[in-house]
Amino acid sequence: MRIARFSMGDQVAFGVVEEGGQVIARIGGHPFHGVEFTGERFPVAEVRLIAPMLPSKIIAIGKNYADHAREMGGEPPAEPVMFLKPNTTVIGPSEAIAYPGKLTERVDYEGELAVVIGRLCRDVPAERASEVIFGYTCANDVTARDLQARDGQWTRAKGFDTFCPLGPWIETELDPADLAITTTLNGEVRQSARTSLLLHDIPALIAYVSAVMTLLPGDVILTGTPAGVGPMSVGDEVGVTIEGIGTLTNRVISRD
Repeated sequence: MRIARFSMGDQVAFGVVEEGGQVIARIGGHPFHGVEFTGERFPVAEVRLIAPMLPSKIIAIGKNYADHAREMGGEPPAEPVMFLKPNTTVIGPSEAIAYPGKLTERVDYEGELAVVIGRLCRDVPAERASEVIFGYTCANDVTARDLQARDGQWTRAKGFDTFCPLGPWIETELDPADLAITTTLNGEVRQSARTSLLLHDIPALIAYVSAVMTLLPGDVILTGTPAGVGPMSVGDEVGVTIEGIGTLTNRVISRD
């Protein structure tokens, strides 16, 4: 099932995407409490898809593909490299990534598979990780690369407003073990990999993260980006496509 969040006029609602992404059937309330259809159905082209979830926090994993770890100048880490992005970084499909040109000289795309947590949990064993997953979506862990290198820690580089596009919807019925993930810049493929190449798979990540902090419904775990990261410029369009989910597309504008 594909769960989307959308706006129409001054209303915001959740819905189930049907008919190959052409129609959205509105549901009452929040999907965490069950899916109950209201009977209203709208063409997707007549509504605005927005970020499918507003997490309390985004937990991101760095250097979780060996080739990306090496392109960043080091060997793959023995344990997951974990950092946080504020929820103010979240934007939805077709919303603009705002390039803060007065503060950074290089902003990179990082296409990733994102996991959406469906229930409050802590200390989750890897073998029970599937019990706390609501679904999966596409993400772009936008990064000010020069600030990342300058600061040593990554909060500023990863934390600008609009630096976490999510969408276009959440796929709830998906095996994430071996999915194709592709990132394009202005239509040209820049990243291409499969999630089977993750150094630490999703059950391991949920166990690792939940041993540190309580996860709340709606929290998002970014699972890492493959090799091929690179800079974006104002006017560019970046797309993240994940097999079985769809494509998240955003343009880059100037924040200044």
